[in-house]
Amino acid sequence: MRRALALPILVLALTLAPGAAHAFGIGIGAFGGGSFPISQEDVKSGATFGVRIPVSIIPLVSAEPYFAKSSLGDGETTSGGTTTTVDGFDNTSFGVNAFLGSLAAAPGIKFFPYVGIASTKLTRNGFSDIKKASYNFGLGAGLGLVKSLSVDGRAEMNVIDTGDKTRKFGNVTIGLSYQLFHKL
Repeated sequence: MRRALALPILVLALTLAPGAAHAFGIGIGAFGGGSFPISQEDVKSGATFGVRIPVSIIPLVSAEPYFAKSSLGDGETTSGGTTTTVDGFDNTSFGVNAFLGSLAAAPGIKFFPYVGIASTKLTRNGFSDIKKASYNFGLGAGLGLVKSLSVDGRAEMNVIDTGDKTRKFGNVTIGLSYQLFHKL
């Protein structure tokens, strides 16, 4: 099976290598916004923020390592007829998003779908930390302000399978990115 996949991957890599040698870019960005739990009573919405390092590999393929932190609000749990308030989660993630192309709506405006994977840690007072992989997908819209500076807005779904349940969050963010280096 590996041998059958090796040849197509090698051909694809050799095809893309000349383009990659001439098109490369790296930037830095910061973002902030809101994180909204979906179907969870024991945690409420809160703020999210972080940094991204967008890397253009070839014209239509980009990777984006990121760090994100969310501070979620206190929720309630009911056990035996008694309702108790519990602290919200602190959600910390280190991950990478992948972008396969973008849709240009007008000069300077683009839309981009993306998917990602991260190592996520959910921390809450009085409970054991949860360390799991998380998966996200979303849609972003970017507006180039000047040649190296752009603003983008994103809406994404973040999913963490904790073993006993699946934690889902909808995140809405706005960010600012600066292109440090770009070679065509």
